[in-house]
Amino acid sequence: MHDAKTNLSRYVAELKPGETLVLCNRNQPVAELRSLSTEPKRKARIGVFKGQFTIPDSFFDPLPDDILRAFNGE
Repeated sequence: MHDAKTNLSRYVAELKPGETLVLCNRNQPVAELRSLSTEPKRKARIGVFKGQFTIPDSFFDPLPDDILRAFNGE
């Protein structure tokens, strides 16, 4: 753990995509660090399914009480 504190920035800089760094405390794994993808995320395409389906007006109706209670853990 002491070595990780001392050299963490170097270890993170050396991580390659898909690699995982396992941190151990007294030879027992306690945490994992992994590199994040550097690939740019695709932007969402708005309106792709326009005209392919319709949302019924009932979609906006309030939920029944029994379903609301279920969401609240009752």
